Amino acid sequence: MAKKLYIGGLSYNTTDEALKEAFSQVGAVSSAKVITDRMSGRSRGFGFVEMESDDDAAKAIEMWNGKELDGRRLTVNEARPLTDQRPPRREFSR
Repeated sequence: MAKKLYIGGLSYNTTDEALKEAFSQVGAVSSAKVITDRMSGRSRGFGFVEMESDDDAAKAIEMWNGKELDGRRLTVNEARPLTDQRPPRREFSR
């Protein structure tokens, strides 16, 4: 079963492909996505990697958490599901 990992502390230069390649060293990667800002298209400094097995996900956390990629120290842990605990964004009228 696939397991999604949160990857924090990414360099603004890290691409989806570079992220996938790095985590492929541990095991099979289903997907890798660097989250970007909608307006500027620039990386927001975090992303998600989906590993094909739980064992590979555990190995990826062990291998990459606290290690450097593209000159930045990563935070890697199991992704939590999105919840509705954040307040809704306010619409500003002009």
